[in-house]
Amino acid sequence: MTQDVEMKELPAPSNSASSPPSTLHHLKEIASLIETGAYAREVRRIVRVVRLTMALRRKLNAQVLSAFLGFAVAPGSELHSRLSTYLPKDDVHDMDVDTATSTTQTPGKHSLPELEIYCYLLILIFLIDQKRYNEAKACASASIARLKNLNRRTVDVLASRLYFYYSLCYELTGDLAEIRGNLLALHRIATLRHDELGQETLLNLLLRNYLHYNLFDQAEKLRSKAPRFEAHSNQQFCRYLFYLGKIRTIQLEYTDAKESLLQAARKAPVAALGFRVQCNKWAIIVRLLLGEIPERTVFMQKGMEKALRPYFELTNAVRIGDLELFRNVAEKFSSTFNSDRTHNLIVRLRHNVIRTGLRNISISYSRISLADVAKKLRLDSANPVADAESIVSKAIRDGAIDATIDHANGWMVSKETGDIYSTNEPQFAFNSRIAFCLNMHNEAVRALRFPPNSHKEKEGAEKRRERQQQEQELAKHIAEEDDDEF
Repeated sequence: MTQDVEMKELPAPSNSASSPPSTLHHLKEIASLIETGAYAREVRRIVRVVRLTMALRRKLNAQVLSAFLGFAVAPGSELHSRLSTYLPKDDVHDMDVDTATSTTQTPGKHSLPELEIYCYLLILIFLIDQKRYNEAKACASASIARLKNLNRRTVDVLASRLYFYYSLCYELTGDLAEIRGNLLALHRIATLRHDELGQETLLNLLLRNYLHYNLFDQAEKLRSKAPRFEAHSNQQFCRYLFYLGKIRTIQLEYTDAKESLLQAARKAPVAALGFRVQCNKWAIIVRLLLGEIPERTVFMQKGMEKALRPYFELTNAVRIGDLELFRNVAEKFSSTFNSDRTHNLIVRLRHNVIRTGLRNISISYSRISLADVAKKLRLDSANPVADAESIVSKAIRDGAIDATIDHANGWMVSKETGDIYSTNEPQFAFNSRIAFCLNMHNEAVRALRFPPNSHKEKEGAEKRRERQQQEQELAKHIAEEDDDEF
């Protein structure tokens, strides 16, 4: 017989135990971490603060920042009043933070300069994300004025981020030239204080400032005169390599530019897709100017196919040597090349296209008239035959083609290509490879490590007897095996 079972109502699970910590709670933990790092003078804790803040960037809003200011800064103080003016006062009741607990905190106990600069940084990031650039400029200028009076190593990491956003505010409003003198003064202050991270950041900002206005000579003078030190930030080092590659490209130093740009693309983080795309665009142009043809895999990198499509078609035109196709590609993607600021470099490629087409003609024909050369190169000029003759003469002088010009008949006569294996070229190439392998072997031997004092250790009498006995038994065993085989 069944009995009725009394059903007891289970208590509902509390939301406080399962709900994730609020954004304000994370900011309070970051403030505690800043306090610990400042008192212990541990810069690595401040670096962790910046990393945690970037993870919370999308969750910042006016209510959270207002509550955090009430916790970190004494209400009624000058700093609190100044920073509160940048936050909107509406939607106070829509907060998702525990304002009741935040108001019960004892404010004003955090009077550290690190925490003060961190509050500036939070407000500045919020204003930039809200696209309130004019207010962001005012906030950034106030923070920079405060930074000039601080000389603490634990502030340097936060200061480098402020420098970056300070320049970004003025760049977004088109007033980048206004802060050039201030950036130079900040770089001088960072140098005198031995703030190497600040020097690194400010040098990149100054190079970006100069390159934004095409002042390549001033950028190179600053780069060459700036003090040298070991790179502290991989991101800043990648930016420096990219700017250096752009300067070297404009100065026609294509080999150094290619090395800098490719190194910047390799060292850049995987998440920095836009930066890697820009590095690859400039590297492709530089390789084309050097006469190289980039591999197809360069254009098929994940996430870059669409962005590098114009440069793929440009590379195809240069590879074929078709001047008409090159002209059509340049006109088709002119807006893209202008936005990438590579249009002037693409104009330089016209000579490479003509040279490639002329090389293909010299290989295909043993003798061809200059009029046909002009027609195949599709030269659109008033006197194409004379232009073709000058182009062929320059190519012969530069060693691009092995031919002669018959001025009487108006021909270009190509010389027969001999068997390269009958020359010493294969021997030279083989010798260079052997030398490379031997050099690598010698470096590997020099890099070997041995136990300390291994050459001074002497073998004892007992160990020597055991070793000799083992060698005799091994020799006897080998001899018996040889006898069995016969």
